[in-house]
Amino acid sequence: MEIQGRIKLIDETKTYGNNGFRKREIVITTEEQYPQHIMVEFIQDKCELLDAFQVGQQAKISINLRGREWVNPQGETKYFNSIQGWRIESLETAGDNQQMPPMPPEDAFEPAKDFNEDDHDDLPF
Repeated sequence: MEIQGRIKLIDETKTYGNNGFRKREIVITTEEQYPQHIMVEFIQDKCELLDAFQVGQQAKISINLRGREWVNPQGETKYFNSIQGWRIESLETAGDNQQMPPMPPEDAFEPAKDFNEDDHDDLPF
């Protein structure tokens, strides 16, 4: 599955437990009639994929939906879902972040001196 939108938040990598489990979260806001703020977690070696991205950037994230069952000490069964990202791509081209070069001033152009409008009428109608 994939989701796409604008990056709203990129959290720091956090480490849990004695085994060094790592997780990093990102929030992406979809761009539709009713925008959704969706939190996606990247785990272990996938945490570094977010280093190349910034808040405000357009991105497409490939995700897996995960679910698990947990029985609490009182014997009640609970269910949890998570959204795990495994790939992220920028939807912006290199030209999106660059501005066009400034236009030279008007006096930098040489005026046409020999222009006669009657000579350049090559339209077929």
